[in-house]
Amino acid sequence: MPSSRDAETVTPGRPAQPTDWWHRDHPVFSALAGFFAGAVLVTVVPGGWIGLLRLFLDYDTAASLFPLALLALLVPLGLLAPARTRRFGAYVLLGAVTTAVVVLGVASLVLWLMVLVER
Repeated sequence: MPSSRDAETVTPGRPAQPTDWWHRDHPVFSALAGFFAGAVLVTVVPGGWIGLLRLFLDYDTAASLFPLALLALLVPLGLLAPARTRRFGAYVLLGAVTTAVVVLGVASLVLWLMVLVER
């Protein structure tokens, strides 16, 4: 027996698709998408930005413009403002912070071990 939820996802004149419910109703979708968007924001965006700068500009100009990549970190804060995107923005921020902590923690541990072995 179809529920009222099924009735919402079926549009008259169009057959129901198996994934119609996915983007709107699944409680994990925005959390997973937000977390991995935050991870991409911390890892891929700065690397892509410096890659594009070095492709088109000389080294000194690219180095002086690299801090503009930090503006991308304002995106999760902007997503926290409207109520409609608040949950997604919170998970983007969580993914960005978690990724940064893990990367910096592992880099610190590896550097400490390398210095310890050299003694």
